[in-house]
Amino acid sequence: MKNGSLTSWNPLSYCYSTGNLDPKGSRNFVSFVGNHGTNVNFKGAHFVRLRSLRCNLEDIDFEERKSPSEVKKEIEQCYKLIRRLHRGVVYLGSSRLGPDHPHYKQSFELGKEIADLLDCTSWSGAGRGLMDAVTKGALQAGKPVGGFKIAKEAGEWVATNLHPYLQTENYLTCRFFSARKHGLADAAVRATSSDRTAVVALPGGIGTLDEVFEILTLIQLERIGSRFPVPFLLMNYDSFYSKLLDFLSNCEGWGTISHGEIAQLWKVCSNNSDALSYLAEFYGL
Repeated sequence: MKNGSLTSWNPLSYCYSTGNLDPKGSRNFVSFVGNHGTNVNFKGAHFVRLRSLRCNLEDIDFEERKSPSEVKKEIEQCYKLIRRLHRGVVYLGSSRLGPDHPHYKQSFELGKEIADLLDCTSWSGAGRGLMDAVTKGALQAGKPVGGFKIAKEAGEWVATNLHPYLQTENYLTCRFFSARKHGLADAAVRATSSDRTAVVALPGGIGTLDEVFEILTLIQLERIGSRFPVPFLLMNYDSFYSKLLDFLSNCEGWGTISHGEIAQLWKVCSNNSDALSYLAEFYGL
């Protein structure tokens, strides 16, 4: 934080990756240049397999997992962080929409207003875009924030595993997507009737939809591990999700989804007022 304002994300400036040695012993290289596109340069006859990626800001090593115990250990770290910061509202959303986008501004206000309303911890992927918006909103409300970072966002490797303004003890940089998903799902669990949690799906792309439907499936099958219902809000800003809702309606016509089944699992909100009203009614506030 500088001069009382939150710093912005630093773009990926320059990275290179190392590959396996080819059969003749020559090393293969790939160069990535951020900001102005991708410049790929190969050395050697065959590029065998990408093994790790290095950045000039710091080394980030993402070797393949060697045993299930590595994933288990990271899941345990996620649970430990949740126990310390407590469960709350989990936000899913795009990392590509920046501060100039209207959905960023709406997400910022939503993060602040829900944090005030429910007085709980706000959780997200601790990344850029709409995740950054809700994080800043909750912090402005003076409420705790936690997160589960990942090293690749919006289709590119980020320059650093460090968050630009969150305290390092309040987020975990995950090596495995499966562990990160465990953390995001568990952070919304309601162990008691007094717990105020929720899942809020902001506009997003493939990664967001992956998380949305995974958590929605856990709720549908009663496998999320929550003793009490968890409100799930789909933020349909500017009709962003309307075609998805049409598709799900078609699924009902085909018989792959029961009539009214999806409507029982989530609340579709057109704006922040809809979301706040729904949560206030859900929790009797």
